[in-house]
Amino acid sequence: MSDLLHVAKREIRIGFRNPWAYSFLVLFSTFSLCLLIINSQNFIQGYSGITGSMLSLTLYLLPLMTLLIGSFSLTSEKEDGSWQLLSTYPLGTLSFVAGKFIGIAVVLLVIVAFGYGLMGVISWVIGANFDIQTFFLFLVFSCLLVLLFLCVAMFIGSISRNRWQALTISVSVWFFAVIGWSTILLSVLNFVPYLWVKPVLTAATFLNPAELVRLFVVIRLGGGSILGPAYYTWVQWIQGPGGSWMFALVCSVWITCSISAVYWAWERGRFRG
Repeated sequence: MSDLLHVAKREIRIGFRNPWAYSFLVLFSTFSLCLLIINSQNFIQGYSGITGSMLSLTLYLLPLMTLLIGSFSLTSEKEDGSWQLLSTYPLGTLSFVAGKFIGIAVVLLVIVAFGYGLMGVISWVIGANFDIQTFFLFLVFSCLLVLLFLCVAMFIGSISRNRWQALTISVSVWFFAVIGWSTILLSVLNFVPYLWVKPVLTAATFLNPAELVRLFVVIRLGGGSILGPAYYTWVQWIQGPGGSWMFALVCSVWITCSISAVYWAWERGRFRG
């Protein structure tokens, strides 16, 4: 446990010295405030054109930010020789990976909290008030995106040899998971037998953290009707009495399995060099 905390504290110190973190903080806060100013005469509640635009903005920015910062953090350990030094100490791979995850998560969540805190204050000043539940769901949406994509970023960092390779893979994952997801999914489903469409759609949704979190928040905001009949079952169980707890369990399993994959990849690289 002490090794894990030491790695986490070290990562937090490095993270808050990283200029990338502050660049994304400024970018995230600026675009959020621009949307608030444009809609300064509205009371923002539930799913609407305003919240849909803000969800899209968050969905484009946060995963890319997380993928780059998370993957670069691990590849820099290889390039700078820090891991070779750390591996001479009695430091377990699990403690290293878990400490890295906690440290980077703290840095990213602080950035998100600051951005939303500033947005909340400015929205109150200019009169574009958020409904409390809507604001809370936006915060949950952003935090879940950070945590789930951080797992993906760490796996990318584990299998990448350098920052350029990590950059290429990260941007590719971001493009397929966020930008091209709908087009790619529709193209694939066209070749799937009708009886297999729903199971394939469900499996694909669970594998894509961006779509998984987006569906949950859209449904909780009351926009389930825009998803179409294919997601009727999703609307039912998410809006059910235990829907939020079930979704929290799904995310916990997703993170646990992903961290296990990162551990395997890093341990494999540790002994192969």
